[in-house]
Amino acid sequence: MKNKIKVIHDLNKEETFYQKFFLDEPFLMESGELLKNVSVAYETYGKLNEEGTNAIIICHALTGDSHASSYNFPDSREGWWDGIIGINKAFDPEKYFIVCSNFLGGCYGTTGPASINPTTGKPYNFNFPQMTVRDMVNLQYKLIKYLNINRIKTITGGSLGGMQTLEWVLMYPEIVDSIIPIAVGAKHSAWAIGLNEIQRKAIMEDPDWNNGNYIEQPKKGLSTARMLAMMSYRSTESFEQKFGREIRHQSENESKPFFQVESYLRYQGQKLVDRFDANTYLYITRAMDLHDVTKNRGTLEETLSKIKAPTLSIGIDSDLLYPTSEQKEIARLILNSKYFEIKSLHGHDAFLIEFDQLNRAIKEFLN
Repeated sequence: MKNKIKVIHDLNKEETFYQKFFLDEPFLMESGELLKNVSVAYETYGKLNEEGTNAIIICHALTGDSHASSYNFPDSREGWWDGIIGINKAFDPEKYFIVCSNFLGGCYGTTGPASINPTTGKPYNFNFPQMTVRDMVNLQYKLIKYLNINRIKTITGGSLGGMQTLEWVLMYPEIVDSIIPIAVGAKHSAWAIGLNEIQRKAIMEDPDWNNGNYIEQPKKGLSTARMLAMMSYRSTESFEQKFGREIRHQSENESKPFFQVESYLRYQGQKLVDRFDANTYLYITRAMDLHDVTKNRGTLEETLSKIKAPTLSIGIDSDLLYPTSEQKEIARLILNSKYFEIKSLHGHDAFLIEFDQLNRAIKEFLN
């Protein structure tokens, strides 16, 4: 396998850098499809020890990327997990070799629907093969072998990152010392699938989507999808405390948001449109819906009982999207497992906010 590395700007054009790993041979997907010219965008923090055994793998969520930390470039944009990656934090680069890659199907440097199809010379768009969480993990495995990692101290991530974490330990148990799945279930619930379907429908019914062959992003559909998602990421208490019934505009102009919460949701929708790809959003949400650790493995009890690695299953008491019953189930069915609950009014997003609680729990677990 011939591999190359280069440093390039992040797709959002801010001062963030990642490295790229290229596969020369086609990548075999779970569906049987072969994907050619696959690249992986990734960042690393710290140094790998001589034995190759001090690695931490960080898996990101739906619209995340490989820029988990600004440790390497303090003047770059903030990393999405800066709160727990850094000196004297849970994941200390002076102690660990920390790796975070943009997963297969992403739009931040790793091959996905927005990438150029080498056969046609045009973007894949809606002709990209549907990837799964297991495909994401298989590609990450190729990256860590390239990086000469022999054992992984722990693997962690929240939401879709937690799905990857569970698949990692089931697919490659021989190299995984421990796992920390956060705010995730062992399989995607009907509730979560339903929410994703509404978001996909909003995108696909936008006339600008054009069966996936758009020139400019279908802004209305993607924005609406993000607005709905934001409602599921927070709790009722969080919205009430932050916005209540605060009025934004005293106007009869219906095009302007009347309440502050309306303004916030529209802002979040536009913010995603400015940095993300609509087809990519469709593919990722479908991959999440396909998440089911029991597929071709037996019952849930049989599947999770196969996991021997020490496990810290973390839930969030106000999470509407992945309720704590799902993380408690994971902890109950994995023999060598502990459960920790984040106390927060911020809902599902608490794993991106409550850094003090996460630092304490993860430090205690790893030590």
